[in-house]
Amino acid sequence: MSQPVIEPSKYSFLLAQKQRAITEQFAEYSLPAVEVFESPTSAYRMRAEFRIWHDQEDINYVMFTPGSNHEHTKVLECPMASKIIQQHMFVLLELIRPVAMLRHKLFQIDFLSTTSGELLISLLYHKAIGDEWEVLAQQLQRDLGKVSSAGQKVELIGRARKTKIALGRDYVIEKMDIGGTTMCYQQVENSFTQPNAVVCQHMLHWAIDVTANRSGDLVELYCGNGNFSLPLARNFDNVVATEISKSSVNSAQYNIKENAINNVTILRMSSEEFSQALQGLREFRRLKQKNIDLSTYHFNTVLVDPPRSGLDDETIKQVAQYDGIVYVSCNPATLQLNLISLCETHEIKRFAIFDQFPYTDHLEVGVFLERK
Repeated sequence: MSQPVIEPSKYSFLLAQKQRAITEQFAEYSLPAVEVFESPTSAYRMRAEFRIWHDQEDINYVMFTPGSNHEHTKVLECPMASKIIQQHMFVLLELIRPVAMLRHKLFQIDFLSTTSGELLISLLYHKAIGDEWEVLAQQLQRDLGKVSSAGQKVELIGRARKTKIALGRDYVIEKMDIGGTTMCYQQVENSFTQPNAVVCQHMLHWAIDVTANRSGDLVELYCGNGNFSLPLARNFDNVVATEISKSSVNSAQYNIKENAINNVTILRMSSEEFSQALQGLREFRRLKQKNIDLSTYHFNTVLVDPPRSGLDDETIKQVAQYDGIVYVSCNPATLQLNLISLCETHEIKRFAIFDQFPYTDHLEVGVFLERK
């Protein structure tokens, strides 16, 4: 992660600058009023990664200068990290420093936290780890727990080449209030999750709102762990969502069961494969095994939350076939390019910005389009 300068007094000014820049960038599309969703001004990151710098028997968190493998700045505080990460991260170093087996060849520490009081810490090594490491790590976990507050749950994982030792679970459970319903999300270590939980809730509420008057079935591409699929299920008869990552698909299935949702189906398929299946160009065994006949669905809305590269040409053609399009973008530049094609058949009805990464130039953008 980068280490932006955290100045809460300047937050509103910086966000207004982002809004002006994005409005100018998309001026050619005659945008509706831009909806702006703010972040907390501190303690907003639920996950963080820090490199470890060794100085004889001392270790510290550092941030490297972009493009350099050596020039670095020592991290003495991290106000953007969640409160539970801040509460434990420096105590963790104090506990590791005197234990050679835990300290030696440690090159990175990853933190994954939740708003509901869970913290998963991964220690990454350039050496083999085994039984001796595990015994010491168990004591480390017990000692670290002494600084935890009531109701908090802190667990450790050790990772090395071809080795992963989890002292408990390898995931956390996030709980969020979405439209008056508490939803549970399994978030697995070393898998993608939304970094800013408060802004993620804004995104989910916005997506529910823009699809509130839709009907029929929803198809979602790049669904991850079901972040959008599950809350949007209330607005549709059925949701069919696709994801290529096996770990994300497994988490999505877990989340469907935990939230007792019965109208969401997750398929482990790429967007290209799903498009081929919809058009009848290929038959897929995995659809037959689940007794899924895509021709029986009435898809009239699609949700896409693609990687930074945006949508490829074939996926754009597939997405343009639906009456309603919800496009959530982590890269406004590729969104801008994709809209050139999508706006030939659709028009923008809602446009929102979500400040996932305060004090940086990055923005998430949400667009809702309807067929002309």
